[in-house]
Amino acid sequence: MNEFLKNVVKEIGNEYATLAVDGIEAGDVDSYIDTGSYILNALLSGSIHGGLPSNKITALAGESATGKTYFAMGIVKTFLDANSDAGVIYFESESAITKELIINRGIDADRMVIFPVSTVQEFRHSVLRILDSYLAQNEADRKPLFLCLDSLGMLSTTKEMEDTALGKETRDMSRAQVLKAAFRVMTLKLGRAKVPMLVTNHTYDVIGSMFPQKEMGGGSGLKYAASTIVYLSRKKEKDGTEVIGHIIHCKNHKSRLTVENKVVDVRLTYDKGLDRYYGLLELGEKYGVFKKVSTRYELPDGSKQFGKTILNDPKTYFTEDIMTKLEEAAQKEFKYGK
Repeated sequence: MNEFLKNVVKEIGNEYATLAVDGIEAGDVDSYIDTGSYILNALLSGSIHGGLPSNKITALAGESATGKTYFAMGIVKTFLDANSDAGVIYFESESAITKELIINRGIDADRMVIFPVSTVQEFRHSVLRILDSYLAQNEADRKPLFLCLDSLGMLSTTKEMEDTALGKETRDMSRAQVLKAAFRVMTLKLGRAKVPMLVTNHTYDVIGSMFPQKEMGGGSGLKYAASTIVYLSRKKEKDGTEVIGHIIHCKNHKSRLTVENKVVDVRLTYDKGLDRYYGLLELGEKYGVFKKVSTRYELPDGSKQFGKTILNDPKTYFTEDIMTKLEEAAQKEFKYGK
């Protein structure tokens, strides 16, 4: 049977067809992109040192001001910092990104291209041309590339633009179908090129459901195409009565890599930005790395500290040994087949 299958691969002529044992060209994940948060990395990949898969579509969906663009910019920075010859193509539909914002976030502006897009068709055409050009290069000459769309919810369609120009107020009922067709074409090509794509999107409340539910806009196209969809919501983080930032709730709404419906919290403060270590105390407590004693945490060496003290000086308390134990805990918590 093995010889028969090998012959089938040769005779069909599909350049990406292989025996599963040899690896799956457009499916296997070779590397991950750090999100800037250990617990969010674990939610997405099952490892605190993982993050976004390097050849899949990942969607971040949430209401306004839940940190979607902030996460996207942070991931862009991490990607460029980790790959000195990499490039980022950032499709922007909200006119929210400025040169000052990019530079202030520490992003290398020389390796980031901003593509303003207004319609789904324009976005699809641009992505396909970029991927065709990228795939035309010799594989050895291809430099790491990252694509980002911020945001899908603001993309119009050609028909809607034309109707608006003519003064028509009719709703474009074809938008969901156009989006679905766009992602149908792009998904496999992104996998073949080993190019990751991050998409931000809006959510809305489902009217008429018995229990409060959130739904992602844009129809089913992105839902089927994305390997991971994370829903974001937030609450205020206070120091006394002063609001110092937000706690972002991240729910793994859909994932092909990790357990679905898991929820983690990450902290985003106005002065320090994304807290890399926030959420690890709760994970460690659940799996016995830390022990909660009244209002303090007992560390493996027997000492007790308040959680705030640990998070204010993480490199002192999150030692290499503790991080190894937390990695094991993350795999048990978030990976399938544990």
